[in-house]
Amino acid sequence: MLRILLPTYFVIYFGTVFVLRSWLVWRRTGVYPVAFGHSDSVHDFIGRLMGVTVAVAVLVITIFAVAPSLYPYFAPIPWLLRPAVVASGLVLLVLALLWTIWAQTAMGSSWRVGIDSQRTTELVRSGPFRWSRNPMFLGLLMTLSGLFLVLPNAVTLSILTVGTVLILIQVRLEEAHVLQAHGDAYRAYCRDVGRWFSLRR
Repeated sequence: MLRILLPTYFVIYFGTVFVLRSWLVWRRTGVYPVAFGHSDSVHDFIGRLMGVTVAVAVLVITIFAVAPSLYPYFAPIPWLLRPAVVASGLVLLVLALLWTIWAQTAMGSSWRVGIDSQRTTELVRSGPFRWSRNPMFLGLLMTLSGLFLVLPNAVTLSILTVGTVLILIQVRLEEAHVLQAHGDAYRAYCRDVGRWFSLRR
Protein backbone atom coordinates (compact mmCIF):
# COMPACT_ATOMS: atom_id res chain seq x y z
CA MET A 1 0.00 0.00 0.00
CA LEU A 2 2.82 2.40 0.86
CA ARG A 3 4.36 1.80 -2.57
CA ILE A 4 1.16 3.26 -4.04
CA LEU A 5 0.44 5.96 -1.46
CA LEU A 6 3.87 7.59 -1.47
CA PRO A 7 4.27 8.22 -5.22
CA THR A 8 0.60 9.23 -5.45
CA TYR A 9 1.12 11.78 -2.70
CA PHE A 10 4.14 13.34 -4.38
CA VAL A 11 2.40 13.51 -7.76
CA ILE A 12 -0.41 15.41 -6.03
CA TYR A 13 2.11 17.52 -4.09
CA PHE A 14 4.19 18.65 -7.06
CA GLY A 15 1.18 18.94 -9.31
CA THR A 16 -0.68 21.14 -6.84
CA VAL A 17 2.14 23.10 -5.24
CA PHE A 18 4.25 23.81 -8.32
CA VAL A 19 2.51 23.03 -11.61
CA LEU A 20 -1.02 24.21 -10.79
CA ARG A 21 0.09 27.20 -8.74
CA SER A 22 2.57 28.33 -11.40
CA TRP A 23 -0.14 28.10 -14.03
CA LEU A 24 -2.62 30.06 -11.89
CA VAL A 25 -0.13 32.87 -11.23
CA TRP A 26 0.86 33.01 -14.89
CA ARG A 27 -2.79 33.09 -15.98
CA ARG A 28 -3.69 35.89 -13.56
CA THR A 29 -0.63 38.08 -14.05
CA GLY A 30 1.15 36.98 -17.22
CA VAL A 31 4.26 36.51 -15.06
CA TYR A 32 6.06 33.17 -14.96
CA PRO A 33 6.61 32.72 -11.21
CA VAL A 34 9.78 30.58 -11.32
CA ALA A 35 12.49 33.19 -10.73
CA PHE A 36 15.56 30.96 -10.61
CA GLY A 37 17.82 31.51 -13.63
CA HIS A 38 21.08 30.21 -15.04
CA SER A 39 23.56 32.79 -13.79
CA ASP A 40 26.52 32.22 -11.48
CA SER A 41 24.81 33.99 -8.58
CA VAL A 42 24.41 32.30 -5.21
CA HIS A 43 20.64 32.49 -5.64
CA ASP A 44 20.63 30.58 -8.93
CA PHE A 45 23.22 28.09 -7.66
CA ILE A 46 20.98 27.32 -4.68
CA GLY A 47 18.10 26.86 -7.11
CA ARG A 48 20.05 24.30 -9.14
CA LEU A 49 21.06 22.40 -5.99
CA MET A 50 17.42 22.37 -4.86
CA GLY A 51 16.47 20.93 -8.24
CA VAL A 52 19.04 18.14 -7.87
CA THR A 53 17.82 17.41 -4.33
CA VAL A 54 14.22 17.11 -5.54
CA ALA A 55 15.32 14.88 -8.43
CA VAL A 56 17.10 12.52 -6.02
CA ALA A 57 13.98 12.37 -3.83
CA VAL A 58 11.86 11.50 -6.86
CA LEU A 59 14.38 8.79 -7.80
CA VAL A 60 14.22 7.23 -4.33
CA ILE A 61 10.41 7.23 -4.33
CA THR A 62 10.28 5.78 -7.84
CA ILE A 63 12.69 2.95 -7.06
CA PHE A 64 10.86 2.19 -3.82
CA ALA A 65 7.59 1.95 -5.77
CA VAL A 66 8.60 0.09 -8.95
CA ALA A 67 11.89 -1.68 -8.13
CA PRO A 68 11.81 -2.59 -4.42
CA SER A 69 14.64 -5.11 -4.90
CA LEU A 70 16.97 -2.12 -5.38
CA TYR A 71 15.75 -0.27 -2.31
CA PRO A 72 18.26 -1.92 0.11
CA TYR A 73 21.04 -0.09 -1.75
CA PHE A 74 19.76 3.13 -0.18
CA ALA A 75 20.88 1.76 3.23
CA PRO A 76 17.61 1.66 5.23
CA ILE A 77 17.87 2.56 8.93
CA PRO A 78 16.45 -0.55 10.70
CA TRP A 79 15.61 0.99 14.08
CA LEU A 80 13.34 3.55 12.38
CA LEU A 81 11.42 0.96 10.37
CA ARG A 82 8.43 0.99 12.74
CA PRO A 83 4.72 1.46 11.97
CA ALA A 84 4.46 4.41 14.38
CA VAL A 85 7.36 6.20 12.69
CA VAL A 86 5.91 5.63 9.22
CA ALA A 87 2.47 6.78 10.39
CA SER A 88 3.91 9.96 11.88
CA GLY A 89 5.70 10.61 8.59
CA LEU A 90 2.48 10.21 6.62
CA VAL A 91 0.64 12.59 8.96
CA LEU A 92 3.46 15.11 8.59
CA LEU A 93 3.28 14.87 4.79
CA VAL A 94 -0.46 15.53 4.77
CA LEU A 95 -0.10 18.47 7.15
CA ALA A 96 2.74 19.84 5.02
CA LEU A 97 0.60 19.73 1.88
CA LEU A 98 -2.37 21.44 3.55
CA TRP A 99 -0.13 24.06 5.18
CA THR A 100 1.65 24.79 1.89
CA ILE A 101 -1.60 25.16 -0.06
CA TRP A 102 -2.88 27.53 2.62
CA ALA A 103 0.30 29.62 2.38
CA GLN A 104 0.10 29.73 -1.42
CA THR A 105 -3.54 30.78 -1.26
CA ALA A 106 -2.62 33.60 1.10
CA MET A 107 0.16 34.74 -1.24
CA GLY A 108 -2.10 34.76 -4.28
CA SER A 109 -0.38 36.37 -7.27
CA SER A 110 2.66 37.25 -5.13
CA TRP A 111 3.79 33.61 -5.05
CA ARG A 112 7.22 33.02 -6.56
CA VAL A 113 9.77 30.21 -6.72
CA GLY A 114 12.95 32.12 -5.93
CA ILE A 115 13.59 35.87 -5.85
CA ASP A 116 11.87 37.98 -8.48
CA SER A 117 14.21 40.96 -8.71
CA GLN A 118 12.21 42.50 -11.58
CA ARG A 119 8.96 43.07 -9.68
CA THR A 120 8.03 44.06 -6.15
CA THR A 121 5.33 41.79 -4.78
CA GLU A 122 2.94 42.48 -1.92
CA LEU A 123 4.11 41.94 1.65
CA VAL A 124 1.70 39.19 2.72
CA ARG A 125 0.71 39.00 6.39
CA SER A 126 -2.51 36.98 6.25
CA GLY A 127 -3.18 33.26 6.59
CA PRO A 128 -0.21 31.30 7.97
CA PHE A 129 1.97 34.40 7.52
CA ARG A 130 0.43 35.59 10.77
CA TRP A 131 2.55 32.97 12.57
CA SER A 132 5.46 32.31 10.22
CA ARG A 133 7.47 34.63 8.00
CA ASN A 134 8.38 31.68 5.80
CA PRO A 135 5.46 29.22 5.79
CA MET A 136 6.33 27.89 2.32
CA PHE A 137 9.80 26.90 3.44
CA LEU A 138 8.43 25.54 6.71
CA GLY A 139 6.08 23.35 4.66
CA LEU A 140 9.00 22.15 2.54
CA LEU A 141 10.98 21.24 5.66
CA MET A 142 7.96 19.31 6.92
CA THR A 143 7.75 17.49 3.58
CA LEU A 144 11.42 16.46 3.63
CA SER A 145 11.09 15.34 7.25
CA GLY A 146 7.96 13.35 6.45
CA LEU A 147 9.69 11.63 3.53
CA PHE A 148 12.57 10.63 5.78
CA LEU A 149 10.22 9.19 8.42
CA VAL A 150 8.26 7.21 5.83
CA LEU A 151 11.42 5.98 4.05
CA PRO A 152 14.20 6.18 6.65
CA ASN A 153 17.46 5.49 4.82
CA ALA A 154 20.84 7.08 4.21
CA VAL A 155 19.73 8.82 1.03
CA THR A 156 16.56 10.41 2.45
CA LEU A 157 18.59 11.48 5.49
CA SER A 158 21.05 13.15 3.11
CA ILE A 159 18.14 14.77 1.25
CA LEU A 160 16.77 16.12 4.53
CA THR A 161 20.19 17.42 5.61
CA VAL A 162 21.14 19.04 2.31
CA GLY A 163 17.62 20.37 1.77
CA THR A 164 17.61 21.97 5.23
CA VAL A 165 20.93 23.72 4.60
CA LEU A 166 19.75 25.01 1.21
CA ILE A 167 16.47 26.24 2.69
CA LEU A 168 18.28 28.06 5.51
CA ILE A 169 20.45 29.86 2.95
CA GLN A 170 17.55 30.66 0.61
CA VAL A 171 15.42 32.01 3.47
CA ARG A 172 18.10 34.53 4.35
CA LEU A 173 18.53 35.57 0.73
CA GLU A 174 14.80 36.09 0.35
CA GLU A 175 14.46 37.94 3.65
CA ALA A 176 17.24 40.33 2.60
CA HIS A 177 15.38 40.93 -0.68
CA VAL A 178 12.04 41.56 1.06
CA LEU A 179 13.73 43.91 3.55
CA GLN A 180 15.18 45.92 0.69
CA ALA A 181 11.80 46.03 -1.06
CA HIS A 182 9.57 46.86 1.94
CA GLY A 183 11.91 48.47 4.48
CA ASP A 184 10.30 49.52 7.76
CA ALA A 185 7.08 47.62 7.07
CA TYR A 186 9.07 44.38 6.92
CA ARG A 187 11.12 45.29 9.99
CA ALA A 188 7.89 45.76 11.95
CA TYR A 189 6.58 42.46 10.62
CA CYS A 190 9.79 40.71 11.74
CA ARG A 191 9.32 42.07 15.24
CA ASP A 192 5.86 40.52 15.42
CA VAL A 193 6.37 37.19 13.62
CA GLY A 194 9.17 34.65 13.93
CA ARG A 195 11.17 33.34 11.00
CA TRP A 196 9.70 29.85 11.34
CA PHE A 197 6.81 29.88 13.79
CA SER A 198 5.51 32.15 16.49
CA LEU A 199 2.36 32.15 18.60
CA ARG A 200 2.64 35.82 19.46
CA ARG A 201 0.04 36.91 16.89
